Amino acid sequence: MRHPSRSALLLAGAAALALVGTAVAPVVTASGATPACVVEYSVTSQWDTGFQGGVRITNNSAALTGWTLTFDFADGQRVSQGWNAKWTQSGTTVTAGNESWNGSLATGASVSAGFLASWSGSNAVPTSFKLNGTTCNVDSEPTPTPTEPTNPPDPGDGPPALSVSGNKLVDASGTTRRLLGVNRSGGEFACVQGYGIWDGPVDDASVKAIADWNANTVRIPLNEECWLGTSNIKPEYAGANYIAAVQDLVAKVKAHGMTPMLELHWSWGQYTGNSAGCADVHATCQKPMPNMQYTPSFWTSVASTFKDDPTVVFDLFNEPYPDRATSTAAQAWTCWRDGGTCPGIGYEVAGMQDLIDAIRATGAKNVILAGGLAYSNDLSQWLTYQPDDPTGNLAAAWHVYNFNTCSNESCWDSTLAPVAAQVPLVAGEIGENTCAHSFIDRVMAWFDARALSYLGWTWNTWNCSSGPALISSYDGTPTSYGIGLRDHLRALDG
Repeated sequence: MRHPSRSALLLAGAAALALVGTAVAPVVTASGATPACVVEYSVTSQWDTGFQGGVRITNNSAALTGWTLTFDFADGQRVSQGWNAKWTQSGTTVTAGNESWNGSLATGASVSAGFLASWSGSNAVPTSFKLNGTTCNVDSEPTPTPTEPTNPPDPGDGPPALSVSGNKLVDASGTTRRLLGVNRSGGEFACVQGYGIWDGPVDDASVKAIADWNANTVRIPLNEECWLGTSNIKPEYAGANYIAAVQDLVAKVKAHGMTPMLELHWSWGQYTGNSAGCADVHATCQKPMPNMQYTPSFWTSVASTFKDDPTVVFDLFNEPYPDRATSTAAQAWTCWRDGGTCPGIGYEVAGMQDLIDAIRATGAKNVILAGGLAYSNDLSQWLTYQPDDPTGNLAAAWHVYNFNTCSNESCWDSTLAPVAAQVPLVAGEIGENTCAHSFIDRVMAWFDARALSYLGWTWNTWNCSSGPALISSYDGTPTSYGIGLRDHLRALDG
């Protein structure tokens, strides 16, 4: 799926890098008294010279029509930019004032804001916070005692180790498992566009909000140049930093009992033919096929990183469309499977077989998904050109939106049902650009009747008519479109 543009301020807030653990300033009370205000301060990501931090402010006093938070850094840290507040710093004192749209803070209400800052030597957590001049996290009693940080993460039971058995995905006990959930877009574009790694927060609360929809799977689109750290990507968003951020998000997804699905979305290779998304050689848009220059190396690295974790699923390539470049279906499907020199594509293509071979050469046995032609909407000859997987852990991926060609039950009966009878079928993206959910209701009903898997596009706060967005806030507030997926998932058993 293509992506809408976003404001610069929102983009700046997406710069999440290598996680170092979350530090939370303790709430101090006496005899169980409630503080006038509570501030939870976190360092969500840290690298050699900088870090990403955040505050969550809860007002327990009278309602506020405007707020200002102040605190002091002890180790020379300097705020460079921020979001959801107007951030300034004078000497050691940091001030965060409300924006015009989040100044009202009712009794018991909370607001969150984040920032980027520099550090060196050490990065101590601030010990005192004031909201409109009132000291937070303490009451008026003389002998305070520390309590545990609020809302510790609940690891749950963890996601299952998955494998393929016939046309089903199964866990270690042989029980059939369906992958039901959402896409979390951002990792495919923010880094190559130069402002971060994710689009919006990827903290524990935002991941828990996904789990609260009764989702059991999160698909995470990636960018191969960012993962490999090519020279065109800012170092802070590339290579080891990018990989660590992905590992961290995978860990958070698993901590809430959900299956992480890692997917290559944007890749290198210049293509200017029919339906080209961009003329850039770099990984700044969807290309018709993966490339031999970088993609096998990308999957070798990803597989090596996660080969000992059978809970992680690999999705080879987002939306192939060699059919737009070639003149016949046979040429397109051959290109899809075998790669090489493909008609209409000016770079050497890595076929699905090349990528499977690269993954299996690492010893990884993780379940692999392979989407078909026409932006993964065409599976009509998937079985005929099915690549070989020596582990037998290959499944078919399919995407559908209300504007696709194969978007009705007749097409699904004729092209999807035969595939689903032979191998597991996962609808990696379902969605509609109408801001309603009548179309995905039909998709989910068809897939439910056959005990198949599906994931909604996407858990991002975009305009749902320009790029189907499930939420209007990362606390899980659904759009009118997202209500359909949320309520459906919550109504399912298990």
